[in-house]
Amino acid sequence: MLRDVRHVVTDGLLGLAKNQGTGVSVKIGPSPVASSDPVLITGSMSADKIKNWLGLSPLADKVMDSVENGASQILCIPVAASTAGTIGEVKADAVGTGTVAVTGTPTNAFQLQVRMTGKGGLNTAAFQYSLNGGYSFSDEITVPAGGKYTIDEAQLQLTFSTAESAEFEIGDVFQAVTTAPKMTNQDILAAVEKLKDIVTTYEYLHIVGETEPDLWAAISEKQKELKEKWHKPIFIILEAYEKGQESMEDYVTKLEKDRKTVANYDIQVVTARASYTGLDGFTRDTNMAGIVAGLYARVAVNKSIGETAVISLPENKVKKLLPAGISAEYIERMDAAGYLTFRTYDGLDGYYVTNARMMGPEGTDYRYAEDVRVLNKIIRVTRREALLQLQSDIDLDNVDADLAAKAKFIQAAVEKMIEAKEISAVTITVPSGQDILTDETFRLIIRYVPRGTIREIVVDLGMENPYAKAA
Repeated sequence: MLRDVRHVVTDGLLGLAKNQGTGVSVKIGPSPVASSDPVLITGSMSADKIKNWLGLSPLADKVMDSVENGASQILCIPVAASTAGTIGEVKADAVGTGTVAVTGTPTNAFQLQVRMTGKGGLNTAAFQYSLNGGYSFSDEITVPAGGKYTIDEAQLQLTFSTAESAEFEIGDVFQAVTTAPKMTNQDILAAVEKLKDIVTTYEYLHIVGETEPDLWAAISEKQKELKEKWHKPIFIILEAYEKGQESMEDYVTKLEKDRKTVANYDIQVVTARASYTGLDGFTRDTNMAGIVAGLYARVAVNKSIGETAVISLPENKVKKLLPAGISAEYIERMDAAGYLTFRTYDGLDGYYVTNARMMGPEGTDYRYAEDVRVLNKIIRVTRREALLQLQSDIDLDNVDADLAAKAKFIQAAVEKMIEAKEISAVTITVPSGQDILTDETFRLIIRYVPRGTIREIVVDLGMENPYAKAA
């Protein structure tokens, strides 16, 4: 071969393949989409593209919330929810004699409007429909000769009155509200079972939709199994049940009682709700767990998503916190019980995470998500390095020195977290006198110093007289 100038491309220098799943999440939620494999959604996707992949569904809504707030990679598991959505009574504001009925199996909570834009009966009148309360409308459509029109993306069928005397007038409006389909506990647990087979490394799971304490306990057991049996150290974000007709006092008291059903620092339950304007421009009353799942992807594992200088939700996005009557007193009680809440600060605009609380046992070192994220990352990086030491041979004439050398490789992986300012320090100790020949087990002890977080500031303020003499 003749000599010449040649280029050898070295790949991987940016470290993109070594993030160990940080910020990558999984979402499980109701969706009309059928897929045997997780659907990958990236942070560069538009609202329309997300809806195209996941349908008009609760899963798509929460994915949009996460993407808008920082998520760059979400593995979605669509679930055919066992509890179907419902359709409310059709209310008419009409001058004409025509009527519209609505049937079907709604894929989401819709505020359906049918607005007549052309006068007449079947095959003559025209209409537009909106699924979001009039925020946006379809193109104009002629009323079919058979009287039936299907909104495929919402799985709703409109039946226009077929009586010969029925006529629609321009401006007639027909409205109906639907509820979203809901996953049963069995639906959710069956979907969680699939997580062990996902090859991509991911950091946390968000389950879409309101959940009750019995599921919190069941999911806690599933999380432990994923961590211990399948070597997937993840934390799980759950949405608390919504307030009903009871008073705020009774609602918060019930939450405080139900908190005792879980003692697992890898479980997080979000009680925060808001009137929120999403990526698609539509304002929804929603649990803020989708937003929270996005915020984690925005910051390093050791960072609090409540850091006021870094993360706030503007008032043009969060219209107000819900439910009506929520006050600082109730937010404080829910925070103290271990739930994730949002709050405001006098002197700052916007809305903030109070604390990224986890549902750990009393006295746990891992009270906040940033504690858990650091711990789980250490588990991931040390497991990867330790796997490379399996089946390696040991010099039995110098066991302690040989084991110490192998421990250095594992320690080096954690020391990168010091360089990234994710922890403050780490030490690895290899107990001496290990009988490798008999039990073939390498034991080592890792201790790390976390980064600190300022959660309160106390200012001692007073006047000083420059002319006063010292006593």
